[in-house]
Amino acid sequence: MTTTFLFALLPLIILALTAIVVMLAIAFWRRHRLIVALTLLGQLSALASIASAAHILVDRASPYATLQVTPLLFVDSFALLYTMALLIAGIMVTLFSNSYLERHVGISEEFYLLLLLAHLGATALVFSNHFASFFLALELMSVSLYAMIAYVRGNPLNIEAGIKYLVLSSVASAFLLFGMALVYADLGVMSFTGIAAHAAGGTLSGSLTLVGLGLIITGISFKLALVPFSFWIPDVYQGAPAPATAFMASVAKGAVIAVLLRFFLPLHIQHSPPLLVLFSILAIASMFIGNLLALRQQHVKRLLAYSSISNMGYLLVAFLASGVWAATAVTFFLFAYMITILLAFGVVAALSGAQRDADALDDYRGLAWRHPWLAAIFSIALLSLAGLPLTVGFIGKFLLLFAGAQSHLWLLVVLLVVNSAIGLFYYLRVVIALYQHPEESSTPITVPSFSAVDTVALAALTLVLLWLGLFPGFLIHLIQAVVGGV
Repeated sequence: MTTTFLFALLPLIILALTAIVVMLAIAFWRRHRLIVALTLLGQLSALASIASAAHILVDRASPYATLQVTPLLFVDSFALLYTMALLIAGIMVTLFSNSYLERHVGISEEFYLLLLLAHLGATALVFSNHFASFFLALELMSVSLYAMIAYVRGNPLNIEAGIKYLVLSSVASAFLLFGMALVYADLGVMSFTGIAAHAAGGTLSGSLTLVGLGLIITGISFKLALVPFSFWIPDVYQGAPAPATAFMASVAKGAVIAVLLRFFLPLHIQHSPPLLVLFSILAIASMFIGNLLALRQQHVKRLLAYSSISNMGYLLVAFLASGVWAATAVTFFLFAYMITILLAFGVVAALSGAQRDADALDDYRGLAWRHPWLAAIFSIALLSLAGLPLTVGFIGKFLLLFAGAQSHLWLLVVLLVVNSAIGLFYYLRVVIALYQHPEESSTPITVPSFSAVDTVALAALTLVLLWLGLFPGFLIHLIQAVVGGV
């Protein structure tokens, strides 16, 4: 381990050290605001350290070099870009957790330790280049999420959601591990680059390898909540505390998408009919099942859960395309989705009281008459999820359609358009409820007092969402420059 390697891995190292510092601080000084400050300081330091890590990669021969840190980790501009996105999302989750946990009676400091450990696992996933680091990082993130989901022990729904995620996630991990074993048994390698070399040589057609890849896809599909491995997500989203749900929907999914791109793009699955068909089925089923089940939902968190199923189906349309626009569209759409879903769950967290989360649709009826700016922010988030113009969600869906059309995936492109129209119905149903007259509101909502930190965080996310919807060029060009080497 050289100094160069240490600087390249600074974001991981800082997150790990922050988790240790927070654990010791909890043992000696149980003060909520101190733990929040230490958590944010560690996350911001890790974010700042990306510049040092990027400086290590700068090379005269190319804009960005790559650095192999042991066989397990791979540091390149792709990893640093995703790490930056995950850290920003994690900082937002920490800010939303502050006032949310203050409203709940009980011990709240350990939540931030779990958050840091889950964040560390998600970041390690982005750097993974080997089955061993992939599995260890995924389990570090997942085990921390089990406790985050069930953290508010006074609510039976939290315990139920934690147990469901624990059992089903363990089964998915077993599929994933068995799939890795089959691939290793057939090819004799466990590194992503080694498997890609076999793919370039045309040796991925073995039955053991195909079955192993199918099992790996099964495990990844569970983490992304793709149909038919998605029926846990509505119960878990509804039962988990709003900040934990925001972390699952943004940071956790972003990390798994990074691994999906890192592992499968070099395999050129477009030239493997079994894998192409499998991913196409997952995309089509996720788009339709997610949208159709969301149509009659009366719970906002469950509606957002079904929405996430359909959005992951949309993302697969570009993932199945070929060329640099495929990875660009996937990455931009993912970042757009992370911004939007963080904004949506930030509003849910801000409205949630000490007894329960603001989950029922009736909790939001007439909100515009009581808290206009909060209703406007939630409306913008929902319209971005629907993919309407002037929002970052519209640019994300446009890039998905463009990538799919370039690769002549016409069936998937048409189905994406059809499902976007279906999704527009249930998003607008919530927006209409927000602006109903108070006399039409069956359950007037009492907005709890929340800190100025919530206000600043929600305002910042809203501005970024609208700015990227109007001026997406900078981010698109950055992503194109970065993902070209994946």
